[in-house]
Amino acid sequence: MSQVITSGNSARRILVASLIGTTIEFFDFYIYATAAVLVFPKLFFPFSTPTLATLQSFITFALAFAARPIGAALFGHFGDRKGRKATLVAALMTMGPSTVAIGLLPGYASIGIAAPILLALFRFGQGLGLGGEWGGAVLLATENAPEGKKAWYGMFPQLGAPIGFLISSGTFLILSKTMSDQQFLSYGWRIPFIASAILVWVGLYVRLKITETPDFLKVMEKNERVKVPFAEVFTKHTRAIVLGTIATITTFLLFYLMTVFTLSWGTSALHYPKSSFLIAQMISMLFFGLGIPISAVMADKYGRGKMLIIATIGIFIFGLFFAPLFSTGSLGITILFQIIGMFLMGLTYGPIGTALSEIFPTSVRYTGASLAFTLAGIFGASLTPFLATTLATKYGLPYVGYYLSIAAAITLLALIAANSLMRDNAKE
Repeated sequence: MSQVITSGNSARRILVASLIGTTIEFFDFYIYATAAVLVFPKLFFPFSTPTLATLQSFITFALAFAARPIGAALFGHFGDRKGRKATLVAALMTMGPSTVAIGLLPGYASIGIAAPILLALFRFGQGLGLGGEWGGAVLLATENAPEGKKAWYGMFPQLGAPIGFLISSGTFLILSKTMSDQQFLSYGWRIPFIASAILVWVGLYVRLKITETPDFLKVMEKNERVKVPFAEVFTKHTRAIVLGTIATITTFLLFYLMTVFTLSWGTSALHYPKSSFLIAQMISMLFFGLGIPISAVMADKYGRGKMLIIATIGIFIFGLFFAPLFSTGSLGITILFQIIGMFLMGLTYGPIGTALSEIFPTSVRYTGASLAFTLAGIFGASLTPFLATTLATKYGLPYVGYYLSIAAAITLLALIAANSLMRDNAKE
């Protein structure tokens, strides 16, 4: 009686559409993270001491993580009710204009207190869009994947993270090399924010060419759509949302320690030149990108849960060596430190989207996976640069590593508990 429903999407179209969208979204997100360290403390918070201005800038950075669950619930509702395609387009069109607006925003010297307020508002818009983007991109890939290749397909949206970061860091590196500090602070930092409008147009064009996923078409055919996916997730899939969130926390924590915190601490307390540290981070991103397909292949062969458990154990051990590797004063060892951390990041990040999508049924999958991912962002990333800076300043750099190891231990327990859910719901 059951009818096989197929999509009109070719494999190439699916993977390009899922990859290009997350690349654009993460590019937008990362240029803010870089500017939050290098520009915003001086431009939007000049009335504070340098340390306090940096912390205030990190607070606006954290706002996006508060917005992401709201975006996940909002876009997840329409993604589970109306379909993946239209929702993905809407998410892209939410974040893009917010990013461009930041690039056009006058500083504190021009409009006073309105400048940091508007900065916070547009940052919130970035988070709202990304909250709806990620889950839809992962589902576009995994719900079109052939049997035995779900993690492989699901890793393509994840590749948007290292690619977006490389484009972002490369852009800032070029600007820093071709402009004086005064030119960069005056107008140079605005260029990537405004130029992102071109990338958004490209992403929109590709997304409008795709068709709906077979899994969602089956839900429509069987009339299985739920009225309020958000409520359904928290009332009927409580265990999945709690375990999925905790299991993802360390992924976020590691990434923002290795990017935002290390950039800030490395260029201030450790006195590395800005351009040298950006190059070190770009090198490490190549290993981040390498870890993603390796982990996807392993996850398809041995299981998502097992791969994530192995990666998390590696992160726990890395946390114990965080300070000794980062505080040597040697740029070469610092690059090695960045490579190890970001390769581990690739190993945990590659399968996480597929794993989260598999612990929720199709009818609430967009909402459930997006909420677990974005809630983990709040606990694992939103205050990470702030907390890590505070720990390093008050107690020393080793405590940043302990912070990471403790989080990894908690995540490990959640992954072990969630393993049965991943196995049970891998096939509906």
